[in-house]
Amino acid sequence: MANEVRAQREPQQEPQEDHPSVDLRMDVPHSARVYDYLIGGKTNFEADRTAAHASVQAWPSLPISMRTTRDFMQRSVRHLAERYGVRQFLDIGTGIPTSPNVHEIAQSIAPEARVAYVDNDPIVLTHARALMDSTPQGRTCYVDADFRDPESIIGNPRLREVLDLSQPVALSLIAIVHFVLDEDDPQGIVRRFMDALAPGSFLVLTVFTGDTDPVGVGGVGREYNARGIPLQIRDKAETEAFFDGYELLDPGVTLVHHWRPDADAAPIRDRDIAMYAGVAIKR
Repeated sequence: MANEVRAQREPQQEPQEDHPSVDLRMDVPHSARVYDYLIGGKTNFEADRTAAHASVQAWPSLPISMRTTRDFMQRSVRHLAERYGVRQFLDIGTGIPTSPNVHEIAQSIAPEARVAYVDNDPIVLTHARALMDSTPQGRTCYVDADFRDPESIIGNPRLREVLDLSQPVALSLIAIVHFVLDEDDPQGIVRRFMDALAPGSFLVLTVFTGDTDPVGVGGVGREYNARGIPLQIRDKAETEAFFDGYELLDPGVTLVHHWRPDADAAPIRDRDIAMYAGVAIKR
């Protein structure tokens, strides 16, 4: 089915807003490019690779954990589209496009699915066109905005053209809240997004944790922070607090590889994973 959908794709690109030229600061590491390198991507520079190598030296399982988190994203989108009939997705903290992206997964199941992507990283903006290859039946858009300002995202005219917020939306926050420190109230930010979404909407969220290997994961945190990338590690109780007021789907909050794994998934050790995940519905 996925191949059939790709064969139907035409360049259904949304016109993008004009932006001034951006400074990618190739001489300093960037979280999106470090992530890209660790999952095998090509959109990274020497400073990013140096930061990645230092983080892996601190905790060698980091690439496994990151790839496994991306696998969770794919499973959660498939599950919501197939089991719950979700046809609208709001993906915040999109990162550098890496196929399959959210719209490719959702539209392989429902060609009419609509996806709004949001990020405010210059490197992502330069690659945003890769997120625009919607099926003719569906639509996608990219919004350049900051997760910390929910109202500017929810009220964005481009987003409103693609998503009908009077109908259920799946809010996907994959590998983003650990870049928001407690002083910026990440749980309050998530609530503001969910308050703007219709009943029947879903929250899909992952949280970086040191519960499985405090020493190794703590080393990753120190490497990121030392290189100017603020990163906060949280435990399971702090993860569960993001879902207060919503109804968690089975199996609740768990390490990413335990959330509805594929039947043929290779075994992964808990100590190689540093990410909790959960999916909840707003009643």
